[in-house]
This record gives sequence, C-alpha cells and structure tokens, in this order.
Amino acid sequence: MRLFTAFLTAFAHRLRAPALVSLALASGIAPATPRIEQWTAPTGAKVYFVASHELPMIDIQIDFAAGNAFDPPRKSGTASFTHALLDAGAGNLDEQAISERAADLGLILGGSTSEDRASLTLRTLSAARERDESVALAATILARPRFPAEVLERERIRALANLREALTKPAVLATRAFRAAIYAGHPYGVVSDEESLSVITREDLIAFHAHYYSARNASIAIVGDLDRATAEKIAIALTQYLPAGGKVETLPVPPQPGKTQIARITNPSAQAHILIGQPAMSRDDPDYFPLLVGNHILGGGGFTSRLMREVREKRGLVYDIHSYFEPRRVLGPFQIGLQTRGTQNALALDVVRATLSTFITEGPTEKELQTARDNLVNGFGLRLDSNAKILNNISIIGFYGLPLDWLEQYPRAVSAVSREEIRDAFARRVNQDRLITVIAGGDGDKNESTNNIKTATKP
Repeated sequence: MRLFTAFLTAFAHRLRAPALVSLALASGIAPATPRIEQWTAPTGAKVYFVASHELPMIDIQIDFAAGNAFDPPRKSGTASFTHALLDAGAGNLDEQAISERAADLGLILGGSTSEDRASLTLRTLSAARERDESVALAATILARPRFPAEVLERERIRALANLREALTKPAVLATRAFRAAIYAGHPYGVVSDEESLSVITREDLIAFHAHYYSARNASIAIVGDLDRATAEKIAIALTQYLPAGGKVETLPVPPQPGKTQIARITNPSAQAHILIGQPAMSRDDPDYFPLLVGNHILGGGGFTSRLMREVREKRGLVYDIHSYFEPRRVLGPFQIGLQTRGTQNALALDVVRATLSTFITEGPTEKELQTARDNLVNGFGLRLDSNAKILNNISIIGFYGLPLDWLEQYPRAVSAVSREEIRDAFARRVNQDRLITVIAGGDGDKNESTNNIKTATKP
C-alpha cells in the first residue's frame, strides 16, 4: 500500500531525519525565489500557493499537526497507523477501488509522518477533469477513511515483523536508545515497541483522526500549472468535509539532560554505531542561521567538514562521520553520528570530543567560513529546481509559520553570519556537560581481535 510503505520506515526505524537545515541558501546574488501567495480558506485551513506553468502538473501537500509526538500514552504508533491507513478504504471505495481510481486518473498519492506532522501528497495532471477528480478522491481519503479492522490487523503483523527485524540492527538500536535518552519524559522520546503496536485499535485510529485531521489544523501547499482562483477552489474542496476543529495542544519544550551520559548496547556487529547529542534547535530558533552555517563547517559539509578531516582523513577511524541540527516545532536534536570498529570506538570518541570542544571554544576559521558559504551558495539553485522541491520548501514555511519571504531572507541571513556568532551560538546551545552518547554494537570486532591475539600466542 502506498502510504503504508512510508509508515514502515517511519515507525520501525525512525532513523536520523534528513538534514532539514540544509535548505537553499545563497550569499551575494541569489537565483530568483518562487513567489508565494498565502491566504486562509473559508474552512480555516492555511494555504500557500506558487504558480508554475512549465509542466501541466500540480503538486499538493496537506500537513496536519498530527505526528508521532501526538501519540496517545502507551500507544506509540497510533499517528503512523492512522496516516498509513487513510487510503485503505474511504467513503464508498475500498482499498482496491482507491488504487484503481488513482491509476485511472494518473494520480500519485504519497505522504509521511514525522514527529511534528502527518502529510498527504498528491501529484496530478492540471487538466480540469483529472485535476478535479483527483482532488475529490484525496478529499474523500482525508475526510472519510474507513480504517478497516482487517487491514489494520494485516498491517500490524507486517509492522511487528519489520520491528523485530529492525531491532537486530545496531543502527536502529542506537537511534532508539539515543532518542529515548535525549528526550526522556518528552513525547519526542517515545518509541514504538511490540506492546504499544499490539494494543492499538481501530477505535484509536478513528479518535485520533477526528481530533487531529481538522480543517483548522491543516496547512496546504500547492505548486503547479494553475491560477489563484483554481487554487482557492482546491483548498476548499480538500478540507470542506473535515471537522472544523481547533488548535491542537502545544508540545512542551524538552528539558536538557541533567549530565553527560554514555549508554552501551551489546550487538555482535564489527562496527560500533555511535550517536552523540542533545536537544538543541527549534524551527523558529533565533540561533538558526549561526547554527546552520556552523554545523556545515563542523560536520554537515561532507569532505570539507572538520569532523571528517580530523576523524577520517587524518586518522582513518571512520568511513563516514556527520553532524546535523534537525529543527522541529520545539527543540529538535543536535546529533553527531559515526561508525567505527569496536576496538577503536574509545579513540574515535576522544577525537570527536576534542574536535567539538575546539570548535565550540574557538569557532571556525575565516577560510572555513568562506568555504561553507561557497558550498551552500553553489547548491542553492538545486534546492528549488523542481515543483516537488518548491513544494517541500513552502510546506515547511506554511506548517511552521515562517515568513513568506523566508527563502529570500536566506542569502542575506547566511551572508551576515560571523565567526563570533557561530562560536557564541554553539557555546550556548551545545553543552558538552550534557551530551548523551550511545554506542551500539562493535562487540564482534572485539571478539575477533581477542581470537586473533589468542591464535598469535599459541606455541
């Protein structure tokens, strides 16, 4: 099933999210940014629209504050199941009929869930018949899902099987433990397990949908070959049958860990998977740009980053190492991630900590800052070179309530970031006395090394 494929990855692994901070930036003269029109539909939904007539296509994304952080207590997975089963039957159409109808129209349905939001996406031809009938089908899926009990059971079995398999992998074990540790007691820290998935009922999905999938809780992004008047009609059509609803509950700000902690998870893998971090950045964070540019220098810039240079190039301890900030509605994580041989994890950690400490204390060099700007500038056009990428950007702007000229502000804001601002932001937002470290796996390498030693000392 289309939506459930995305769900399996989202709930079972919940691996590191994309580096959302790496949206388009530029300094100096930037490529033209899309003109975003915004209004509130009569239904109460917020609408963000960009006209683009190069292709006879329309891309639409409907976001709800209905992500995993809103799962009911002890029923983690409810948000993901609710989203995944939207197209398992709706109105007078069953799962097969929805699939066939979408195929007949050339409609591509998709979507995902994250900690903050649940999204439904659709791509349709801009011709009137295909457009209107595709929107009508999507509206039915959004407003009148059936949540068939037999489909829920089928997908529960599949989800449990995927979870069991995922829990054999050190990367998954590290991610789950890291998330639970840095967000202890917070909705961001809750992870799905067999118990929570087993007790979710059809009634839970119905209740979750009724509460969170409302018109006033919807943000709609529309990009493509249509005019403003048609976009207005689409926004109404998509949300007119949803309950009006109201503003959903506000997520609390997560507390910082009380002290530095190190957790070790045994796994027979040769590679140790290591995660280091803490809660750090919200989407509207005043330190957003200094942290963004600084992280590109520290560990977000690939082979130009300082962590890559110190840990891989100089010492050969890893194949890949990275860092990123993931801005969320409330403090999203700062995370450093690497994999190294189990017998080398202590040395690798020492180098990472020393590199981070030096960066926080001294900040970047002027050369590093200029290189980061150049790299980010050169990638700016690629961030907006398709309707799908524009849709992604404006859906973020809409859902998180960023200014309409946010993409235009980007070049100026990034160009204005100084070395001192980066050093100051990192010193305040990345507290080395509160960092959480999780090490999963690497035990196979230790055993192999021990066996080799024994063999070598035999007479």
